[in-house]
Formats: sequence, structure tokens, C-alpha cells
Amino acid sequence: MIKNEQFTITGSLGMPIIGDYTVDDTQPKTALIIFVHGFKGFKDWGAHQLVARYFAENGYPYLKFNLSHSGVSPENPNDVTDMEAFAANTISMELADLNSVINYAEQSYHPEKIYLIGHSRGGGLVVIQTMKDARITKLITWAAIADFSGLWKAEQEADWMKTGKIYVENARTKEKMPLNSTLLADFKANKEAFDIIKAAERITVPWLILHGDEDVNVKFSVAQELAQKQLKAEIYKIEGANHVFGASHPYQETHLPKHLQEVCDKSLEFLRQD
Repeated sequence: MIKNEQFTITGSLGMPIIGDYTVDDTQPKTALIIFVHGFKGFKDWGAHQLVARYFAENGYPYLKFNLSHSGVSPENPNDVTDMEAFAANTISMELADLNSVINYAEQSYHPEKIYLIGHSRGGGLVVIQTMKDARITKLITWAAIADFSGLWKAEQEADWMKTGKIYVENARTKEKMPLNSTLLADFKANKEAFDIIKAAERITVPWLILHGDEDVNVKFSVAQELAQKQLKAEIYKIEGANHVFGASHPYQETHLPKHLQEVCDKSLEFLRQD
């Protein structure tokens, strides 16, 4: 029987982290997957609910959550609408949120093993977390970035610091979404700690890198760069897949898109290895 439990904990600057835990109550619960969404993403984007169900049905309880400054509010869980929170986000806050969620998962569900899956910017976050957190026993990245500063242009930085804001476009709604210069200041102040490539070199647990070769947002070469830095990592190309592996938002189908199904199948195969 598949169950979905909701939870809320306190995140960065006192903002809520809203999450859910999907589990098949009839199966043993030894390991737990924690999923981290990407930039402009959130836990209920696209087919994430179907992904959670897929892993739960296959014996892996699945926890997903909204980063506290994702811009998704409790009142509007299916879109990024809180632009003030979105603008105030920083990488330090996201890493603090992830750590809080791992602490919560440990205390609430007592898993013997914790596996992290991160998509896009979430992939960068889970690489850094896994490098420094002995509680993580396996790592999977889906279309992960290798540099947080790749999310903006270097030539924007001077103006950004001067005006205090830049705007990024939501490809789906065409809305201009603000980013405060605190994001840039935080990145500059913690450049060493936020170096995904350096963290990749220091990963000691099994790591699976999945990436589509038709990803225009984060090129497949980024996955190759990560794999070159960590030769023990497995890399697998999803032929013909885009950045979101064929999903979209809202996603009305009852089955996973073909490429996302392949991503899930490969991830499951990797988790089942000793």
C-alpha cells in the first residue's frame, strides 16, 4: 500500500521547508532516497509524484521537498509565486536546508542508508553535501550542473552588485524572476566551499551520473567533466533526452515519459547493486 505523508520543518531565515515522504508500507524500509529539485523547480513539478511512486513501489521510500526559498508557497504549491523568497535565495541557504532535511529524515524514519538524488542545480548541491556528509551512502545526479555561477553571465555581475538585482526568465510563463545580489555575494564569499568540480574529486561513495545528450540547458559535456574528475563514478547517456527527460509542467499523464522512465530504471539498477 503506497502512502504519502506530508511534513513541514523550519528552513533558512525561518521559512518553511514543505516536503512529502512516499512509502510502500508492505516493504522493509532500510534505505531512503532524498530528492533535491533544481533552480526554478519544486517537489511537485512535472512528473515528480510519479517518480516518487516508482521508487516507493520498488522498495525505496522517497522523500522530496521544496527548498525554503524556492518561491513555492504553502498556498500555491504548484508554481513559483513568492518572488520575494525566490529573489532572496542563496546557495548557503539551500545547503543548510538540505542538511536540515537529512537531519529530519534521520530522526523521523531511521533509515540504515541514505541516498541522494539531485536534478540540475540540485545535482550540484548533492555533490557538495555527499562530499562532506558521511551519512550519505550513494549519490545519483540527473542533468547536474558543475558550476553554480553558470546560472548567470559573468558580464552581469558588476551591474548586479550595483543595482542589487538581476532577472531570469521562467521559460514556461515568460515571467521575469528576480535574483538579489546576495546570491552572488554568497557565491563569491564561499567560492572554495561551493566548487562542485573540487567536491566531485573527493566523492568516495558510489555515484551514478545520468544526463541527456540533447540537454540544451546543461550540456552533456558537463556530465563528462564531472565523470573525468571522479573516475569511479558511472556515467550513462540518455539518448535524445532533454534537461527534464521529457517531463513538463503540469504533467497530466499517468505514466512516466520515456526518457524519465529510463532515468528511473537506471537509477534503480544502480541502487540495487551491492
